[in-house]
This record gives sequence, C-alpha cells and structure tokens, in this order.
Amino acid sequence: MSEQPKAAPSATRRSEASRRAILTAAFDLVGEVGYAKLTIEAIAARAGVGKQTIYRWWPSKGAVLVDAVLMLSEDRETRTAALPDTDDLARDLKTALRATVAELNDPRYDQPLRALNTEIAHDPQLAATYRERLHEPMQEIKRQRLRKAWKAGQLDTDIDLDVAIDLLWGPLLNRWLLRTGPLTEEYADRIVDTALGGLNPRSWLLPGRL
Repeated sequence: MSEQPKAAPSATRRSEASRRAILTAAFDLVGEVGYAKLTIEAIAARAGVGKQTIYRWWPSKGAVLVDAVLMLSEDRETRTAALPDTDDLARDLKTALRATVAELNDPRYDQPLRALNTEIAHDPQLAATYRERLHEPMQEIKRQRLRKAWKAGQLDTDIDLDVAIDLLWGPLLNRWLLRTGPLTEEYADRIVDTALGGLNPRSWLLPGRL
C-alpha cells in the first residue's frame, strides 16, 4: 500500500513561521550589531525571506523590533494575565519587580531593549506603537492588581494608580537605562518598602508622622 502524500503546510502556518523567523532575526541582529547598523535587508537575509515580505507586515525596522520584543516576552511568559495575587500586596509587588530585574539583567535583552528605548525617544510614531502594543497592556495589568489592593483598603483611596505604578517601576527602569547602580532583588524590595510606606493609608499613624 503506497504512502499518502503529506499535506502541504497551509498559507497561515507558512506566514506564522516566516513572521517568527523575521522577529527572531531582528532580535538577534540588534544584539549583535546594534540598532544603528540593523537593516531590513539584513533581517530578511537572516530570516530567509524577501525584504518585501517584511515591508508588507511592518513599516520600519523599529516596528519589527517592537513586535520582536513582544514575541520574546510572550515566549518567556513575562507578560502574564495578572500580577501575583496572594493577598499580600508587598510580597506580590516584590515578586513582580524581581521578575523585572531578572529580565533587565538578561544579556540577551539588554541591547534590544536599549535600542528600542532610544528609538522611542526620537520617533513619535514608534512611541505610539510601543504604547499601544507593549506599555498600555502591561500598565493595565498593574492597575488591576493595585485596584484590587485599593478596594481591600491596602492603599490610600485617593491615590493615582498610574503615579503609583511609576513610583514602583520607575526607579528600576531609570537605574537600568542610566546605569546609575546595580539592579538587584534587594533594590527591588527596597523600592516596594519605600513606596508602600508612603502609600499605606495607615502610614500617617507611624512614629514620627505626628
């Protein structure tokens, strides 16, 4: 009995394979040569596709890099449906910030993320793409966890959640971007303790606050 011929891969599967190959190539190349020397031609050659395939899906190398970071983050499960929630706000925030420390300290992520931050500062269109695809979804995940803490009486009722998020994650990103000091789990823990010391609704009763 003769073997049945194998079905050809569907166009959808081929497209997804090409997309992942392009994003992986972009992520790897920017780490090797830097963003300034990264080209669509080089990405296409590394991925084994024509450059018109890339231009059909992305308007620029910056847009490719945004999706590359998004894909790699999803593969590493750093983008989750929610922050840790054990009903211990301090512990959960320390777990979340420690995960951020681990990602920022990952050598494979360092150059691509720095390149992306540099380009965002100079390209309003890329900045808008970044806000829509990466920043705002993560911001909402953080808001949801803080909103639950607010409803449980663990945070002051009149705080601005976005400002609270900046107070917690901003120092990590600033230290990483400017290289002003080591990024450690201990530093992440101190950020949480310091931030919650000011955000806790009962903190005004602590000694020295009267």
